[in-house]
Amino acid sequence: MLRQYINFRTGLTILAIAIVTGTIFYSNFLSKKIEKEEREKIGQWVEANKFIATAPAGVDITLASQILQQNDDIPIIWTNEKDSIVDFRNLDPELSLSHAYVEKKLNEFQNGNPPVVLVLNQDPYVADKYYYGDSKLLKHIRYFPIIQLLVVAMFIIITIYGISIRNKATQNQVWAGMAKETAHQLGTPLSSLQGWIEILKNKEGVADISSEMERDIERLRLISDRFGKIGSAPHLEMNNVVAQIESMVTYMKRLASDRVQFQVNTSSDKMMASISPPLFDWVIENLIKNALDALGGKGVINIQVKSSSSHLYVDISDTGKGMTNQQLSKIFSPGYTTKKRGWGLGLSLCKRIIEQYHKGQLFVKHTEPGKGTTFRIVLNVN
Repeated sequence: MLRQYINFRTGLTILAIAIVTGTIFYSNFLSKKIEKEEREKIGQWVEANKFIATAPAGVDITLASQILQQNDDIPIIWTNEKDSIVDFRNLDPELSLSHAYVEKKLNEFQNGNPPVVLVLNQDPYVADKYYYGDSKLLKHIRYFPIIQLLVVAMFIIITIYGISIRNKATQNQVWAGMAKETAHQLGTPLSSLQGWIEILKNKEGVADISSEMERDIERLRLISDRFGKIGSAPHLEMNNVVAQIESMVTYMKRLASDRVQFQVNTSSDKMMASISPPLFDWVIENLIKNALDALGGKGVINIQVKSSSSHLYVDISDTGKGMTNQQLSKIFSPGYTTKKRGWGLGLSLCKRIIEQYHKGQLFVKHTEPGKGTTFRIVLNVN
């Protein structure tokens, strides 16, 4: 039961979370320790400053001076008991020329750490307050877990993306291999059947039968040719897309019910695009077949072709049952199908043919349950 939920990705994610969580706790421990040490340094600095100011003449102040000089990283603002600024140290040398900047840093320090107070007199009350901020080291330690979290997240994303690309490449190789093997296996019986057709042609009384059989064999040869082109770079050439579509519509009409209407709307009888005719026909055939399945034997299939200066658009619409959002999200996934029969590879292959081989786009332009679906193909004119 546990193995079902634990795989490489979850294991990688758990390890990353553990590393980041451990780093956050350790960084928090270090920051608190450094914060405590810095407050002690400020206390020592204040005492050294007081000692130098109140030391009698002739007293050695070397150690106190060294303590003052050693603090070159903790920013300090020195005020009186009324929080009027007296002096400051380790602020930005250029920005500190602005009184507004020093006031802003004082407000920041007041909201950060409690001041070190040096009482000079109780009655009347006179005191010096030393407000201080975090050193660069402390800031780096506090920001380190966030940076590490971003790095780990990026690492996980890149790793998962790489695994996904590798899996897709493996799937593509398997598909291409199966397609080529299918084409190869079909080649031998097709050649044999073609020979038998030639023999039948010489027989009397079977001319009609041999003609129909020859048409079916040509159809099988076309299918074999399509499978053979999967997995290899097809030869693209400028062709009349309208003529290709009308040819496929004529063929699909013979397979459709009489209650299905086909409509082809174009702005011109000749609209050119760079395509592989056998593979493009396969896409149109699959999309029309899906439209016929959605219609259930009755309705309208409308194919509209229009172009711009750089692209040609083919919209194939039906008045069928449409798709839900859940179906829409999986429609191009290999193996997904809503039919009782079929492998669910048709639309996935169509997308591969258009987007990988023709460098175009295939997507669902619009769908609505009970009203129909529109698929759009985008092809490059040049």
